[in-house]
Amino acid sequence: MEGVTISLGQLFLQIGTVILALALMGRFAGRIGLTPIPLYLIAGILMGQVMHLEGDAASFVSVGAEIGAILLLFMLGLEYTSRELEDNLRANRRIGLLDLALNFTPGVLAGLLLGFAPLACVLLGGVTYLTSSGIVSKVLADLGRFGNRETPVVLAVCVLEDVAMAFYLPVMAALLIGGTAWQMGGNLLVALGAFGLSFFMALRYGEVLSRLMNALSAEVLLLSTFGLVLAVAGLADIINVSAAIGAFLVGIALSGEVAERVRVLVEPLRDLFAAVFFVFFGLEMDVASLPDVLVPALLLTLVTSVTKFIVGWHGAAQAGVQTRGRIRAGVTLIPRGEFSILIAGLGAALTPVLGPLTAAYVLMTAILGPVLARFDGPLSRWVDRRPPA
Repeated sequence: MEGVTISLGQLFLQIGTVILALALMGRFAGRIGLTPIPLYLIAGILMGQVMHLEGDAASFVSVGAEIGAILLLFMLGLEYTSRELEDNLRANRRIGLLDLALNFTPGVLAGLLLGFAPLACVLLGGVTYLTSSGIVSKVLADLGRFGNRETPVVLAVCVLEDVAMAFYLPVMAALLIGGTAWQMGGNLLVALGAFGLSFFMALRYGEVLSRLMNALSAEVLLLSTFGLVLAVAGLADIINVSAAIGAFLVGIALSGEVAERVRVLVEPLRDLFAAVFFVFFGLEMDVASLPDVLVPALLLTLVTSVTKFIVGWHGAAQAGVQTRGRIRAGVTLIPRGEFSILIAGLGAALTPVLGPLTAAYVLMTAILGPVLARFDGPLSRWVDRRPPA
């Protein structure tokens, strides 16, 4: 609860309890060979029913969750050099258009069937369109798949979606705020211009930044990188581009030796704060509102899991990947997450049911995707045993 003051001992006890719960879930996930993301989400829901974080503890977990989302996108950006990014975007632009058509449309249609206002339908389309880059990067890291042949396609789809969000979020924010046409146009020009400039700088002058950041001391390098990521994310958020997009661009800009060193240094921080991000989502979920939206959320999950699978399968097939790799690409793209929650938050006042619906939908896809990604072997064997058409 905001405004509640608790003692230092209570603060440490509450935060320690949350982190220990995460440790137990992570250990259990390791035992069964599953990424811990679904268990973190479930742990958050369960803890939300038995404990209530107050004051500074709630603030710490909330800010930690935001840092987790930022670091997940930063580490995803580190997987690319600027040249690889440009090549992947060119090579997969048709897959990006297929992704937009297949996964934005179901959300818009569902909104119309549920009686949402037109703007809320467009928001729900954004919710169903976006794969969670954070969950995808965590799944790929946990399962050791960054070097797989299908992974560039998966990451390219995520990048195209994140780039699309840099346009979509400012547009939706301006439409929701309202004002005169001149005011909305001015806000859009500032946000989109800032993103375009940042993207260009990251692609063209990343090597200069890498040389400036490459300190001999690991401590200085960590402090410099962490500070830069937070500062750029903050500036991006202020101009309504998205903090996560800002962090992603920093990751793209760093390359070569410095990127390899930063990856090793930041990875433990990423894992800690990413766990907080996922459990915070569970903690914030209003369980009482879920029964009313379970059926539409389940139907959306089934439809958009199939459409995401088609995108991943088709993209991997074009890249010459064999059956099992195509299946991995398809199921890895299923989870929705941080951006979907952000979009739902924009429309909370417009359509109150959008928040619970998105929460249930994100939870279902965030559990289904990582589970299927872990057990892709049986899926592949089933596909291979099917009689030819």
